[in-house]
This record gives sequence, C-alpha cells and structure tokens, in this order.
Amino acid sequence: MEKEKILVSACLLGVNCKYDGENNRNEKVLEYLKDKEVIPVCPEIFGGLPTPRIPSEIVGDKVINREGQDVTKEYKKGTEETLYIAKLLGVKKALLKESSPSCGTNTIYDGTFTGNKINGIGITAKLLKENGIEVISENEV
Repeated sequence: MEKEKILVSACLLGVNCKYDGENNRNEKVLEYLKDKEVIPVCPEIFGGLPTPRIPSEIVGDKVINREGQDVTKEYKKGTEETLYIAKLLGVKKALLKESSPSCGTNTIYDGTFTGNKINGIGITAKLLKENGIEVISENEV
C-alpha cells in the first residue's frame, strides 16, 4: 500500500527555517508522520526570504514585517510554489505551523507585533484549502 503523502512545515521537522533561525521541532508531529511520505515545505524560504529574517504578520490584505516593509510579494510567491509542489506530487493533506502568517490554520498573529493571536488563516494554508487540500496544524495531531 502506498504511503499517504503529506506536506509539512519544515520547522516542525526540526529544520532551522523560522524567522529567528531556529525551528519548531515537534515530537508529536514526528510520531504522527512515521507511516507517511513527508514533503517538507517552508513558504517563506520558497518566496526568497532569508533565514533568519525580520518577523512578519498579516495586516489587512498584506504581509508586513516588523520594520514596516511590505513582504506580500515574497509570501505570495512562496505560497504559489508550495501549491505547485502539492499539485505536482498529488498531495491531499498538509500539516502546517499554527499562527504563522503563511501556515497558520486556525490562528494568526494580529498584525500588532505584540504576540496577540486572533482567529485567522495564513496565506499558504488558505490557498491550499481553496485548492482542495486538507490543512491541519500541529495542535490537531
């Protein structure tokens, strides 16, 4: 039987690709993925942003970094690359990092850079859902 293919936020796997150069390695996620074919993704890196990078949050319909620069173009490019990989490989499910401006599935930061979270969805998670891919967060495994 073929293993289920699943896109996974690379930071959850222990890849140092977070904005601060660290990762969000999650043992529960690693256990959940043991019997699956894992495709690591980082939309921010796919969009050309460096690691480390200035943290960004969704503000209205844009993605703005803490210094006030509009990085929407980079985020959208990374989102489109992630969708391309999903379609190319026939992926039906993604496990993404909650609260990220790219990958948040239920919550995102509120755009004030104060650590406050609100109900919302990251731009990558939204595009994947709109294209029929099931999206869950690390909190749902």
